[in-house]
Amino acid sequence: MNMKNSLLITRRQRTNLLINLGLILVTLFAMLPIATTVLVSFKKEQDVTRKPPVIFPCDTPTQAFDWSACRWSVEGYDRVLAPEPASNWLGFELTGNMIRTYIPNTLLYATTTSFLVVILAGLSGYAFSRYRFRGHRFLMISILAITGVPLLTNLLALYQMGVRLRKANIPLYDDRFFIIIVYMGFFLPLSVWIAKGFFDAIPRELEEAALIDGCSPLGALWRVTMPLAAPGLMAVFLLTFVGVWNEFIAGYLLISRNDHKNVMFGLYDFLGQNIVNLQVLAAACILIALPMVILFLFTRRTFFKAMVEGAIKG
Repeated sequence: MNMKNSLLITRRQRTNLLINLGLILVTLFAMLPIATTVLVSFKKEQDVTRKPPVIFPCDTPTQAFDWSACRWSVEGYDRVLAPEPASNWLGFELTGNMIRTYIPNTLLYATTTSFLVVILAGLSGYAFSRYRFRGHRFLMISILAITGVPLLTNLLALYQMGVRLRKANIPLYDDRFFIIIVYMGFFLPLSVWIAKGFFDAIPRELEEAALIDGCSPLGALWRVTMPLAAPGLMAVFLLTFVGVWNEFIAGYLLISRNDHKNVMFGLYDFLGQNIVNLQVLAAACILIALPMVILFLFTRRTFFKAMVEGAIKG
């Protein structure tokens, strides 16, 4: 019996080892493009264009690799950030369009859209989860069908709408408002379904107990239901934020002024100017991805909790 148990343990350990090795290989394969981009961003132009290429610019005429001979450079980041001397407390300012215009614009679009989508999706998902009314199923199916319509198919109509709105000379109108509304319309339907799924998993008895204790319906929603649904709403926020941050075609077509364009247009603009200078493009890609990496580092626990809870409860 003991021998049989030991054989089972050995098989289990072997299976776990193979699974871990497989996961490590998949992770390394997924990290390879990222690592390559980081390495290229810190190379000099002559090392990027060398034939045959070298992974690490640390070779010498006599040695294939020497740490003391490494030729790392930040010229790609200098081209993107364009630091200039200034009289502020830092002693310099960043004058590159990527960091001064495109990233702040996209941060505005992504943050505003995500907050509005979370509010509207949360309220809509709660209503669809807790109340039954005429047309309930039809509305839910219609919302699900809308998620299957790609943004690209609506761009011509949206472009014409944007042109007419600009010609109407509406007070305080700006392309920023229009693009935020477009992003909201694109990401809201799926977010409603995600929010509804999390509200469905929260027992109604908790709200009923809060009502018995003297809470109003809004008080029960705010103090009991919303905190329990917070991981799901955070997942909606992150998915919307990443989607807006990585979007290119709508921002390119629907925003008329270059100083209102998003960060992907900035990368496209850089591509036209630096098609040979790959270290500059790599540096721009790293700077664009950095806010996403920082955001997920700070919110990873909540996001993974939401994904696991959604998988278990849904």
